[in-house]
Amino acid sequence: MDEIRQRKLEDQIREELSSLILAGEVKDPRVGPFVSLTRVEAARDLSFARVFVSSFAAAADASASTGSEAGEAASPGSVRASISSEDAAIDRAVEGLNHAAGFMQARIGKRLRTRLTPKLHFVADRGIRAGFEMNERIKGLFP
Repeated sequence: MDEIRQRKLEDQIREELSSLILAGEVKDPRVGPFVSLTRVEAARDLSFARVFVSSFAAAADASASTGSEAGEAASPGSVRASISSEDAAIDRAVEGLNHAAGFMQARIGKRLRTRLTPKLHFVADRGIRAGFEMNERIKGLFP
């Protein structure tokens, strides 16, 4: 399969999975509405697809905990605690999505016009949080 067609199919898989989550078809309580699928990497033969998961709720918690209303910086302990709770929230969502992977695979198999439907494996994507933390560090350098 050529690279352009594979990228289009990966985007289509991501959109279909996102619509399943937003429509509430995934009933697992660990998968909340703030779960975001950042990207999909499919094997060339479409036998396997790795889906990267992030959470908007975790990013919102990080922004709320890194600064207070009075403009004071958050203590390092509170930032570390929020990061561990973010990781726990993302890990719970990934567990829920991996538990519902068979259901989601069957659903996208009906919607996509392909010979094979890739086996889905969900992975936590912590890149968004790392980028947010780097921006906060840069802001801290210039008062």
